[in-house]
Amino acid sequence: MSHKELADLIFPNAKEISYYEGKYPERNLTEGAIVTRYAPSPTGYMHIGGLYQALIAIKVAKQTNGVFFLRVEDTDQKREVENGVIEIVNSLKKFGLEADEGMISSEEGKGNYGPYKQSQREEIYQAYAKYLIEQGKAYPCFCTPEELDEIRAKQEAAKIRPGYYGVWAKYRDLPVGEAIEKIKNGEKYIIRFKSGGREDKKIKHHDVIKGNVDFPENDQDIVIIKADGLPTYHFAHAIDDHLMKTTHVIRGDEWLSSVPLHLQLFHELGFKPPKYAHIAPIMKNDEGNKRKLSKRKDPEASVSYYEKEGIPELAVKEYLLNIANSNFENWRRANPDKKIEEFDFQLNKMGVSGALFDMVKLLDVSKIVISQMTAEEVYENAVVWAEQYDAELENLLKDKEYAIKVLSIERGNKKPRKDISKWSEVKNNIIYMYDENSLEYSYPDAIDKEDINEILKLYIEKYFDISDDKQTWFDKMKDLAEEFGYAREVKEYKQNPDAYKGHVGDISMVIRVAITGRQNTPDLYEIMQVLGKEQIEKRIQNAVV
Repeated sequence: MSHKELADLIFPNAKEISYYEGKYPERNLTEGAIVTRYAPSPTGYMHIGGLYQALIAIKVAKQTNGVFFLRVEDTDQKREVENGVIEIVNSLKKFGLEADEGMISSEEGKGNYGPYKQSQREEIYQAYAKYLIEQGKAYPCFCTPEELDEIRAKQEAAKIRPGYYGVWAKYRDLPVGEAIEKIKNGEKYIIRFKSGGREDKKIKHHDVIKGNVDFPENDQDIVIIKADGLPTYHFAHAIDDHLMKTTHVIRGDEWLSSVPLHLQLFHELGFKPPKYAHIAPIMKNDEGNKRKLSKRKDPEASVSYYEKEGIPELAVKEYLLNIANSNFENWRRANPDKKIEEFDFQLNKMGVSGALFDMVKLLDVSKIVISQMTAEEVYENAVVWAEQYDAELENLLKDKEYAIKVLSIERGNKKPRKDISKWSEVKNNIIYMYDENSLEYSYPDAIDKEDINEILKLYIEKYFDISDDKQTWFDKMKDLAEEFGYAREVKEYKQNPDAYKGHVGDISMVIRVAITGRQNTPDLYEIMQVLGKEQIEKRIQNAVV
């Protein structure tokens, strides 16, 4: 009996592989165009490491006029979670990383190289598994769980490599006739790849990120089709990346050790392999030790964390590019107004060891991103966030005209204030502009307590005029300082501190605290212009003891 008869018995309805080779032709792209994919499993929330991979994949595709697609690898259906696909699709969309092709909902995809969900491609995998069986490169394995346990126990006792290979591959050389008989008798089986590799031989491989790497050849007869008819990751990814014309597989470096097997599968299937780029995981400094960002330990490992905190999507992308390419920071410094799409990202400039995730640095990046937004943009983003997470802030922002005036303070100039790193900080940043009754007055110790009331009273009686321009306002502050024995200029005070009680800055600090309840605020003159005459007079009167 022939291998073809065995293949026909196992997959009687499978098409010839020539059908699929014709159905998925070469892509009509310009020379050098890169085709990448993000291929997650829908097994839980979106991890920041997944977003990192997707960002890098889309970046290298877009800058070469290539294609980025989203493929969902759901062949391990025991681990799949409800709405897992939608979570992935929505997360990418939220961060502006929408794919050119691929899944757009739980069951639907767009593009000519689908289906883009592996559970919908079962017939394709079976066609290629049938082809391998016909070639004598795959076979049915009838091992029971007990038999596999027995093989493993013997290997452990003998202290040799575990696995299903060589003499340990019990059904590898089973005559075709006996295999057919077992199948006809209803015995359960899976399909294994028949490896021609030898563990004592080496292969040389060039990884786009890691550089040149040597591996032992793969000699394991891995499972390619499981008992449920679905493929394993190894088999499915080879067929999918071939048919979808992926040029670069960008994935986590936990898959690096699988390269010998994957190259072997491509070779035995008659495919040209893609280039592999293995990304080191994002790490965290944990009391001096580096470890991977953990779903269990680190809230920032989840992409949803950034939305809840109100960290802008652009800030997260800027930061991830910062840790991905060491030259990004210098590029950004030289090109503060350019979009990240203009940055020339290079896979071979990625670090081979894991980049450390630094929340302080991310929030610094976020402050810069938010400082460059218009007051209208800050308002719109804060409202969207507040509607979901902070009813009090939502209520504060109901008067749009006033809110935009507040958010415009020290915004839009050459050196905008960098005091907001996330939307969850907006309320604390602006609350003093709304609620004069909750102000707490904490004046610097250097200012004479007896002077404070007199300074406030005299300022309202003699010096305050809401229509003053900024220079006139500040000149009056100097006049007020002089009247109370404070230096008109800081430098005057520093040259002869014993001659003065303090300087003009101390006087403006008294006014600042009385009006805002804070020692550190944006430009006081701008704050007063937004609050208006009545509110300022009321606040200063409240501050007088």
